[in-house]
Amino acid sequence: MSPANSASPRASTAPSPWPIAFAGMVSLAVAMGIGRFAFTPLLPLMLRDGVIDLPRASWLASANYLGYFVGALLCTLQPWLWARFRFLPLLAFSSLVRAGLLTTCVLTLAMAWQFQPAWPWLRFAAGVTSAVVFVFTSGWCLSQLARRGVPEMGGVIYMGPGAGIVVSGLFASGMVAWHWTAARGWLIFGVLAFVLTAVVWKVLSGGEDHLAARGAPLTGATLLAPVAQSRAEMPLLTFAYGLAGFGYIITATFLPVIARAALPGSGWLDLFWPIFGVGIMTGALLATRIPGSFDRRRLLAACYFLQALGIATSLLNPSLAGFAVGSLLLGLPFTAITFFAMQEVRRLRPSTAASFIGLLTATYGVGQILGPPLVALLLRHTRSAGQGFTLSLAIAASSLLVGAALYAWMARAYPTVAPGTSGTRKRRRKT
Repeated sequence: MSPANSASPRASTAPSPWPIAFAGMVSLAVAMGIGRFAFTPLLPLMLRDGVIDLPRASWLASANYLGYFVGALLCTLQPWLWARFRFLPLLAFSSLVRAGLLTTCVLTLAMAWQFQPAWPWLRFAAGVTSAVVFVFTSGWCLSQLARRGVPEMGGVIYMGPGAGIVVSGLFASGMVAWHWTAARGWLIFGVLAFVLTAVVWKVLSGGEDHLAARGAPLTGATLLAPVAQSRAEMPLLTFAYGLAGFGYIITATFLPVIARAALPGSGWLDLFWPIFGVGIMTGALLATRIPGSFDRRRLLAACYFLQALGIATSLLNPSLAGFAVGSLLLGLPFTAITFFAMQEVRRLRPSTAASFIGLLTATYGVGQILGPPLVALLLRHTRSAGQGFTLSLAIAASSLLVGAALYAWMARAYPTVAPGTSGTRKRRRKT
């Protein structure tokens, strides 16, 4: 009997790969593109409304990134916590994603509340929620797609942040033209998040992936062949991934403000952020076309270099064309970096992938936390905002180049076994 004929009735009604990939994309669009990054296109409105200034905006952004770090850390420690506190329920990944999306919707709406002491806490909570949604959307979708024999479609879900950024950027551009307040913008984005969540609610259900205690196998995990590896590989991968968080965050947080300072009065200012989002979507889609035989670390090195080039383009050519090309180059590898890094985690730690995805996400969050305070510090100690932003971006680009060099070294130091070769061809070890 063929596998298709032996499938259970429940399996036959399970969603096909494209609905799963689309649901994952929308989930990340809500949690990341709106829940986290709507702050960037709305920041000029908040500055114009006089409800915030640049130093406070930096700390407000850091509150969100700190929440992202805490949420990712909780995901990393989840197996340990569930092993220690046996009364905690073994929830399904899809249930956590649903709960996280609803929480994101509420927190986004709450930012319209003109009670400024609450804003840091709201942004912190939004960061925690976005990390949880990211980790468990990634775990659920990648596992479901792998079971259906199409793991390369996982890149589609990472188009989500870009799609959310495009939509929020275009909406914010219209709000600027119509002289709407930032509070109204937060309300609109909150309603939009609810609508998008409702669209994919039915698909985001079921699946065999549940939380597991440490020492227990991850239910529903796709167990890959064990990989001979050095103990240094995972720490190096984690550190290098954290550099990506620091490298992009200054531009991703302050791009509209930086562009306004360099090109005052230009009618194109509000389109650089959507261009960044289009780059994210395009890069994620292109990532699905890259064969699995390519070394992910070499691809990551290329992605980091491309982002550094995007930042350098904006620095060296602060014109309309420079910002447009820089935004596109920064966006193209943005979620492709995440996709390739998550694939590398699943290769190195197949049975505990969700926990290590959380670890990488937490390290990425540390990099994000460090970026905005650096900007605030440099703005305070330089003669102009332009000088402060220039120095911040130069440091960010340098960190990305360090990450690219580290990945290139790892690919040479720890070569992988080519797919389809026998186990006699072992990986070289560095001692």
